[in-house]
Order: sequence, then structure tokens, then C-alpha cells
Amino acid sequence: MKSWSPYALLVVVAIALDQWIKQLVKSGLTFQEKVDLLPFLALFRTYNTGIAFSMFQSFGDTGLVVIAVLVVAFVLYLATRTPAGHAVARTGFALIIGGAVGNVIDRVAYGHVIDYILFHTPVWSFAVFNLADAFISVGAALVLFDELIGWRRQPKTSQD
Repeated sequence: MKSWSPYALLVVVAIALDQWIKQLVKSGLTFQEKVDLLPFLALFRTYNTGIAFSMFQSFGDTGLVVIAVLVVAFVLYLATRTPAGHAVARTGFALIIGGAVGNVIDRVAYGHVIDYILFHTPVWSFAVFNLADAFISVGAALVLFDELIGWRRQPKTSQD
């Protein structure tokens, strides 16, 4: 079995980077004041009291923390059942766990998650999100990509 150390380190780095940037945002960015970086990208500090795209706000902080812990436990379970040769999936699982834990830390410490990245056009904007959300999304994409590669690698059986 290949060592889990690089993946554990990735989880720690993801959490640390997420929390460090959120502290910079908290201390240096005015609440709900847009700071344009590019014509389609801005910083915009806001708070999310739900899960992705503010869903499940009615569950309250405790309910959302419980959901996140269950998701992390399930992802850990999947990761431990993933063969050592699936480095892409294991990297994805590590990013999902790091992002989820980063957002749980916010929820426990503040009662909400700090979001600050805004993609937009003059007539449209995407939901405001944070680095932890990006880690979760990229991690999920890596896991799906690894599954697709695995499916494509399977030998085809002929029905003679």
C-alpha cells in the first residue's frame, strides 16, 4: 500500500491556505464591497450560512457541521478503498476533505462560511465562493476524471 503521507500533507496545506486567505479577507476586505480585479473577477466578502449556494440554511450551524462531518467520513471511506495506483482520485479526495474541513472551521468559529470570490459580467454573476469551495469542486472533478479513465482502461469483454 502506497503511503498516505502526501495526501495527508495536501489536506493540511489546503486547510492552512484556505484559513490564511480567509483571515486576509476578514482583516482587509470590507464586507459586501466589490473590488474588481479583472472585468469578470472581483473580490466580494460575504457570509454563507448554508452549504453550497446557500442551500440548507434551515439546518442551522450544528446540522450543517454534522452533515459536513458525515461527508468527510464518507469521502475518507472512499479514499481508503481506492487502490494505490489511483493517485488522481486520491488527490481529489484529499482536496475535497481539505476544503470541507476548511469550511467546517469557519462554521464552528463564526457561525457562517466566509466567501470572497465573485465571477461576473455586467448582467450576470456566479455565486460568491471561496478557496475551500474551489478545492471541493476541483477534487470532485479529479475523482470523476479518474473514474472515467478507469472505466476506459477496463478491458472490453467480447460476447462471442
